[in-house]
Amino acid sequence: MIFMESVLLHSCCAPCSVYCIDTLRAEGIEPTSLWFNPNIHPYQEYKARRDTLVDYGASVDMEVRVLDDYGLRDFVRAVAADIDHRCAHCYTIRLGTAAKYAAENGFHAFTSSLLISPYQNHALLQQVGEAMAQRYGVTFLYRDFRPGFRAGQAKARELGLYMQKYCGCIFSEEERYAKQIRRDRERFGG
Repeated sequence: MIFMESVLLHSCCAPCSVYCIDTLRAEGIEPTSLWFNPNIHPYQEYKARRDTLVDYGASVDMEVRVLDDYGLRDFVRAVAADIDHRCAHCYTIRLGTAAKYAAENGFHAFTSSLLISPYQNHALLQQVGEAMAQRYGVTFLYRDFRPGFRAGQAKARELGLYMQKYCGCIFSEEERYAKQIRRDRERFGG
C-alpha cells in the first residue's frame, strides 16, 4: 500500500514533473519532490532547472527537497570510459540516491519524472528503479507517464516554465547539435 504522504518524486526538471505531479495527485498521492541531478551541465542549465523546479513546487504547494550536487567532474569521470552507455550510470546514480533518500527519510516509495520522457530508455529506468528499491528496502512506484508527455509540456509552456532543449548531460547537448556539427565539419573540412 502506498501512503499519500510517503512518495518521493525524483524530479529531473519542472516541465517533466508537471504531468507526474498531476497524475499522482489524481490518484490521491501527494508527492514530495527531490532534486538530485549531478548529470546536468553546464552550471547555468543546472541552476535554471533547479530554480524552476523549486519555484514551481512553491506555486503548486508541493515540497521540494534539494540535494545540491553540481557534479560535472564526477559525472564525466564515471562515464568517460563508455560515453555511449552513460545513461545506465546516470539512472543508477539518480534513482539510487532517490531510493536511499526515501529509505533514510521515512518515505515508503519513490518514483521519477524521468518516466515521462519518450527520449529515455524506459525499460532500463524501470529495471534500475526496481533494483534500487530492492537495495534500499523501499517501493519503486512505477508509472508509465509517457502518454502525458505532450500535455505536460504544453501545460509547462502555458505556465511560462523554463523549457530545456536537451536531456541534461553535456553529451546529450552535443547530440542536440549533431547535425550542425556535421555541417560545420563539411564546411570547414574538419
